[in-house]
Amino acid sequence: MSNAPFDMSQFWEQRLADIREQLLLMSGLTEWNLAQAMRGLVERNDKACDVAEAGDAKVDQIEMRIDEMVITFMAMHGPTARDCRLMLTASKISNNLERVADEATKIARRARELNMEPPLKPLIDIPLMADIAQEMLRDSITAFTDANYELAVEIVARDRSVDSINKQLERELTGSMAENPKAVTRALHLMTVARAIERIADHATNIAEEVYYLCKAQDIRHEPSLKGTTSEK
Repeated sequence: MSNAPFDMSQFWEQRLADIREQLLLMSGLTEWNLAQAMRGLVERNDKACDVAEAGDAKVDQIEMRIDEMVITFMAMHGPTARDCRLMLTASKISNNLERVADEATKIARRARELNMEPPLKPLIDIPLMADIAQEMLRDSITAFTDANYELAVEIVARDRSVDSINKQLERELTGSMAENPKAVTRALHLMTVARAIERIADHATNIAEEVYYLCKAQDIRHEPSLKGTTSEK
């Protein structure tokens, strides 16, 4: 038996590392769900839709696990100010990732409905939106793991491009519904998908803002000048 003294600081550092590891696992699963939902839509693949929807429960389980780990850390350890910010950030990031997984499920369900009918229009804008949103999500987690607040600010600015594409697509789909009543159901499904992607970009933005708060102890959610742009929803 070892007589080496038990290092409490090392113990708590490991708990922090465990929380980060769970967040990375959660983000990976969330990205996978979103990719499968978009595959289901673009390739008209119902099996991919099923995979995306089934994966949501796994993301939910990890979110609950992270919540428990955060509560335990806060209750049993006298955290520093930075550790407190990390716990708050971890909790908010996991919540945003869970919301992204929910939106991926929504996309998968709408895709399954759309797959039952002929395509309304070539899918160009929606996959473009999804690519931007998924890259924002991936980069927001990179910003977290690398403590890169500059990348976080850059991610926030990207949200406007997704908003712009979404608004243009809504105008096009509204016009399609006016011209062709038979297109209404399909157009509404596509609008729902586009809005889900727009929300995913918002959640990636939220994560990036939390990373900035973690790194700089400054809340930029309501300070557009610090984001390098003005927010306009």
